[in-house]
Amino acid sequence: MVSGSAPLLQDKRVVITAGGNGIGLSIARHFLDQGATVCVCDLDGGAVKALEGSHSKLHIFEVDVADPEAVREFFLSAERTMGGLDILVNNAGIAGPTALCEDVEIDAWRHTIEVDLNAQFYCTKYAIPLLKAAGGGSIVMMASNAALFGYPLRSPYTAAKWALIGLTKTLAMELGPHGIRVNALCPCSVEGPRIDGVIEREAANRGVSADKVRADYQRQSSLRTFVSSGDVAAMALFLVSHLGAKISGQAIGVDGHTESLAQS
Repeated sequence: MVSGSAPLLQDKRVVITAGGNGIGLSIARHFLDQGATVCVCDLDGGAVKALEGSHSKLHIFEVDVADPEAVREFFLSAERTMGGLDILVNNAGIAGPTALCEDVEIDAWRHTIEVDLNAQFYCTKYAIPLLKAAGGGSIVMMASNAALFGYPLRSPYTAAKWALIGLTKTLAMELGPHGIRVNALCPCSVEGPRIDGVIEREAANRGVSADKVRADYQRQSSLRTFVSSGDVAAMALFLVSHLGAKISGQAIGVDGHTESLAQS
């Protein structure tokens, strides 16, 4: 933001799912710092509670986004709390199992699809009437660079993320006439406990060291790096602000240019 200019999200009303840690928490911080009022929902909002004292515009709800009735009630509460909605960030998601497709348990497949895909639909379904009532707005889907490639040992996660790209493009077409923009972010591996767990499980599955898997992951991008949650939050801020006013229906990589997700 240019010094002396107005905050990018002044008076904007935002819902962020899974905003209690990682990417979601970083997005909440960025948006609050830019003047937004933010309703965060999470199964465990412990981390984000640390922001409550310094941000009077932050509201925290404990919600299971895989429960459609709980999601419906949450959006009613968010509307009452903020008086409407301008921005939805569908950040909730899980890594899912790390295994060959034939070894994935059916319940694990279903749970991954429920959280990584169906929950985005539930939240979007109940957000759309509020965004229309506001006269327009923005939706960000948290996809993955796995939405652009095949991803060995991660079939349910990859299937859900590919589906999110199709949902994003369809919603952009449906909602564009109402002034609602819809985009998907596609990060690569984000530094933190979640990717550490994925790496450990893959290392065990492949019979190699965690350091070997981490190095393989880093070689998958042209910049040979993971990204930070702040990198993803900065792009989300750009997309939902006036700076991204003409961007919709896009799947945008925040990934140092992923070349492949194939194993070495």
